[in-house]
Amino acid sequence: MIRSPCLTTVLAIALLLGSSIAQATVPVYGYKIVHVYPHDTGAYTEGLFYKDGYLYESTGEAGESTVRKVVLETGKVVQSHDVPSQYFGEGIVDWKNHLVQLTWQSQLGFVYDLGSFRQQRSFAYPGEGWALTRDDHHLYMSDGSAVLRILDPETLATTGSIMVMADGVPVTNLNELEWVKGEIYANVWLTNRIARIDPATGHVVGWIDLSGLLDVGKLPDPGNDVLNGIAYDASHDRLFVTGKRWPKLFEIKLLPPRLP
Repeated sequence: MIRSPCLTTVLAIALLLGSSIAQATVPVYGYKIVHVYPHDTGAYTEGLFYKDGYLYESTGEAGESTVRKVVLETGKVVQSHDVPSQYFGEGIVDWKNHLVQLTWQSQLGFVYDLGSFRQQRSFAYPGEGWALTRDDHHLYMSDGSAVLRILDPETLATTGSIMVMADGVPVTNLNELEWVKGEIYANVWLTNRIARIDPATGHVVGWIDLSGLLDVGKLPDPGNDVLNGIAYDASHDRLFVTGKRWPKLFEIKLLPPRLP
């Protein structure tokens, strides 16, 4: 169960990026690599966040999905939970002493104890589940569309939505999410770009172009082993990115914007 891009999806992405480049209204940030860490090449990364010195990662694929606690410096998995084989694991986020996980097409999510990874309950939602992040008051969920759902972190019910636009065009295929300094960072699936989204307006206020970060052509499945995974260490202002089955996780710093 790997998402395979249809022609319509590919054309839509091309039109979106082409529109952004042509109109040159959204600044494009470059990057520099600060540090490189090992990453498990068996991890089909769907969700990622940093907390208290560890990375928490959700991996996908039916029959292979896991939730993991990982040592940043070594990539060693120190705690893991196997998701039941019928589910394709997707995004995760922490809330208080809980860990919340989505699944792709089962319309079902799970709530675990953050310390033990013991499942506490499940919850339902319509449509697909792709990714999660949070601020201090809400959870934000992507479902592959241009709309981010706002969830009540206690009930996990949808309480609102954000339409994400760049240069007047909806930004579809919003994937892994991370809350960074009041913005929502979102991988745009099948591209090398991260959208920086103003949650108050839904406007993309910046692109991060990660072209050249890793040669995915050398990975087992270049069409699907794409950039996906953003984590932020707010205490030390460190931004981490990786991809599906990537051998490396990168700490990066953003460079000043340039013309798209």
